[in-house]
Amino acid sequence: MKVPMLVKLSTDKTVSEAAAALQTAVQANHFGVMQVHNLKETMTKKGVEFTRECLIFEVCQPQQAKKVLDENMSISTALPCRISIYEENGKTILATLKPTTLLAMFNAPHLESVAQEVEATIVKIMKEAVSG
Repeated sequence: MKVPMLVKLSTDKTVSEAAAALQTAVQANHFGVMQVHNLKETMTKKGVEFTRECLIFEVCQPQQAKKVLDENMSISTALPCRISIYEENGKTILATLKPTTLLAMFNAPHLESVAQEVEATIVKIMKEAVSG
């Protein structure tokens, strides 16, 4: 059985409510929000009509990032971790690419435990955001 590379959770919260809850959960779990991209806003500024809500949070835990970057700087192409919040079929979805899946592309099995820790925390953050 193939393990999906995406973690997707849904909530009845609005995109804004989920974003506020995510912000709180990120900080409570000792991660930081580096940047939030508002796709609708950005695309509109670029002259592209895009009506769907979509926020992409770039999150990071600096000590974990340092561990993987000290071993392999090319992993920087997969950092920081991203959590998207968007509307789909009347629900608000939180989604992220699994850090373990991303790390597997770099052939660095000795960093698997770091990726598993980061992934577990990101899933915990997402679960807190959808339920809290």
